[in-house]
Formats: sequence, C-alpha cells, structure tokens
Amino acid sequence: MLTKVGDVQISVIVPVFNEEKNIGPFLKRLEPSLEKVGNYEVIFCVDPCTDGTVGAIEREIKRNPRIRCLVFSRRFGQASATMAGIHKCVGDTCVPIDVDLQDPPEIIPEMYQKYLEGFDVVVGKRRSRQGETWVKMLVNKVGYKLIDSISNVDIPRDAGDFRLMSRRVVEAVKSLPETNGFLRGLVGYVGFKQVNVEFDRDPRLEGETNYNPYTGSLKIGFNGIFGFSNVLLTWVLMAGVGVAFLSFLSIIAIIVTKIMGFPYPIGIPTVLSFILFMGGIQLICLGIVGEYIGRIYDDVKRRPMFIVDQFINPPKEHVRHDGITVQSH
Repeated sequence: MLTKVGDVQISVIVPVFNEEKNIGPFLKRLEPSLEKVGNYEVIFCVDPCTDGTVGAIEREIKRNPRIRCLVFSRRFGQASATMAGIHKCVGDTCVPIDVDLQDPPEIIPEMYQKYLEGFDVVVGKRRSRQGETWVKMLVNKVGYKLIDSISNVDIPRDAGDFRLMSRRVVEAVKSLPETNGFLRGLVGYVGFKQVNVEFDRDPRLEGETNYNPYTGSLKIGFNGIFGFSNVLLTWVLMAGVGVAFLSFLSIIAIIVTKIMGFPYPIGIPTVLSFILFMGGIQLICLGIVGEYIGRIYDDVKRRPMFIVDQFINPPKEHVRHDGITVQSH
C-alpha cells in the first residue's frame, strides 16, 4: 500500500530570519533524530532575509526533498512564521523549534514516544538556560509567573514554543480565529492530554538572535496576559474604586481639620502631587484598556497573520524512504 502525504509521522516547523550559518548545522543534528521517528518533513518559515538563508535552504532541499521553505511577502515576525508552518504542515504530529539549537532536536524522539503513549501535547520544559543574561532570565521568570497567576488557561512555566502537538491539536489551533498568535496560550486553551519533557537549554549555536530578546519577550508576555485573561480589567476597576475612596477620605480629612481648627498644609505641592498621582493611575488604566481594544481591533479587521510569497518544494508529492513517489490528495 502506497504512503500518502498524510502518512508523514512528524512535521518540524522552523521560523528563521537571517540564519544562513545555522541552517546546515541545525539539519545535521535534526535529521538523525527525525529518522528515528519515521517519515518526516521540515518546513523553514522565512521572513525576507538580507543574507543567503533562502539559498542555503534551497541547497538543502536538493539534497533532501523532505525539506520545504515558506518565504513571506514581508517580515511578519517569529510568532506569525510559526503559525504559518502549523497551517501548512501535513504530519500526524507537529514540532515548532528554533534554528539556533538552543532547544535540542535530540529529544524529539522522546517527545514522539510520549505521543505514542497517548499524549496529544508534549511540552519541552527548560530545566536550565545557558548563555542568557540575568536581565532576560529575570524578565522571563517574572513574565511566566505573572501569566501563570492571572491566565484563564494552563500555560506551563519555563516552556517556549518547542513542543510536539498531535494532528487534532494542530487542527484545533488552526480553527481559532485569533490574529495575535500566542501559541503557548492557544495550545493551553484547546486542552487535550499534555505532559512535559525536561531538558537543559544550550547557548545559541552561531551569531546573535535576529529577534529582539527583550521587546520580543515583552510582546509575547503581553499576548499571554491580554489574550488569555481579563483580570487586568478587574484590577483597573479596583484601582478606580481605591483612588476614589482615598480621594473621599482626603476630602473628609480636610473638612475635619478645618472644623477642628488644625493647620492643614494645603498648597501647590499637595495639589501637584495629587494631580500627578491621579494622572499616573489614569494613564495606566487607559494603557491596559487600550491593549484589549487593540486586540479587538486586530480581530475585527481579520487581516491574515502571514502572506506567503513563495512555497518552495510544497507537498504536491512525497518521497518515501523506499524511493516511491506518491501524489498528494
């Protein structure tokens, strides 16, 4: 019986931007791990690059026809690139992973074994993080803790997008209409049976990351906070009630001191401090409400998360291990 495209056991999604030097070393470590799993495809999702990343991928495609490449019409960012790969993959399972080899591809067979045991999501959880500054580690720690404490869904701490998802999880994620693609939250939202696999995260293989490690982390954190929790709106209401209550107490204090004849230091410093305090509270509240409104605005526009310029080596046909070429359906 011939193998169809749908018989691909695992799809690996790799978002890249200006990563020419890392393509070869990454595949050298990835491919032996995937061979242990079975039939596979590797989809590189490329924001338009200024180096030879696409050329390096095309050379690898000539060597291995199970490698594919999505090139976008403009730079959409890592999150959108990952979601594009999820929408285009054909495997029974799907694993997003970064090309810098901080997440070890060697544990993918272990993750796949957990899938065979009945788990729909196998999360790669970081036991330790090498090669990262204390500032970024602090931002990550605080961000994960905050998201975990206020989110309406279960989002594992110390875990990025590196995870294995079954086909029914992939289809469930694809069905969600949101335009701000926070994969960790979306996978947590759809649920199903999940388990963690721990690993030690290595330093980046080559060069510097092309995604800003600080603003990128903040953007991911905001997507997790505002996309999967309304608790900040409750906090805004509580802050407003609290400030109003304090203002009421201050008015009572002024009236009492006047009646009792006590001196009350009313003047420009007091008024200025009070105005600045109220202004700060109002700006914070407006900013929080604005984040929610911005996401509503994005969803109402229904603009696509990504636009594909080229799909190099799409799965119109699939080559089996025995060399038989099978047309896709």
